Amino acid sequence: MDERVLRELLQLETRGERAVLATVVRTRGSAPQVSGARLLWTESGRLVGTVGGGSIELAVVERAKRVLQDGGAPQLVDFDLGADLAMAGGGAMDVFLELIAPRPRLVIFGAGHVGREVAEIASRLGFERWVVDDRTEYASEERFPGCRLLVQPFAEVARSFEPQNRDYLLIVTHGHRHDDLLLQAFVQGPQKYLGMIGSKTKVAEAFARLRASGVPEEAIARVHSPVGLPIGALTPAEIGVSIVAELVQELRRIPDGLQKELYRGQAAE
Repeated sequence: MDERVLRELLQLETRGERAVLATVVRTRGSAPQVSGARLLWTESGRLVGTVGGGSIELAVVERAKRVLQDGGAPQLVDFDLGADLAMAGGGAMDVFLELIAPRPRLVIFGAGHVGREVAEIASRLGFERWVVDDRTEYASEERFPGCRLLVQPFAEVARSFEPQNRDYLLIVTHGHRHDDLLLQAFVQGPQKYLGMIGSKTKVAEAFARLRASGVPEEAIARVHSPVGLPIGALTPAEIGVSIVAELVQELRRIPDGLQKELYRGQAAE
């Protein structure tokens, strides 16, 4: 593999960025590249590597943009260089396009009973799991195996932690003031999900403080609070199930119209 493509692939997860990797898997006749040539098109518009330049490269990039937009399944595209792209010499290239997405990161602010349940349930769902708390006896490897632990004061974390667009942030600390502090810090961040535990009264008061501090209404509307799907959960384990179910719902979110079509198709099977 082209070293430039490899380096860019390794940096994608650090940046929390998606990309499409295009690989030439077969050529026929006169073609500008050989099997194994690769091109990477990133969400931020970076182009690394090549599948031949010119018209074929433009066509592959356009396909890559569509894959990124749709978040679709991998696809194999047969390009007839003469008939489709009017390239001299004719020939054909089969190009495999696949979406490369960083692993979602779940950051749980609060190592109490609910945080522990969420971390355990989410362990089988592919999340990179971080747990943040100011209490060493709670944020321990014994209670949170396989998680990255940050034992720091919440005020310090609110100042220093920088969410990425692959992040799912869950605020379940042991104090309302900690929840408020973290909510204020991250409500306008780039994360995919921000949830905060609390009663309807607590949430309404927290949202009122956000408005008073000048936070735009559209940012407040993106906060999931009270957190979790409404399944009547009471125990920490049940609340954990409701929260993780909501995380999956956000992770797999698809347009309402398509969702209805999928449900219709499932019902017909």
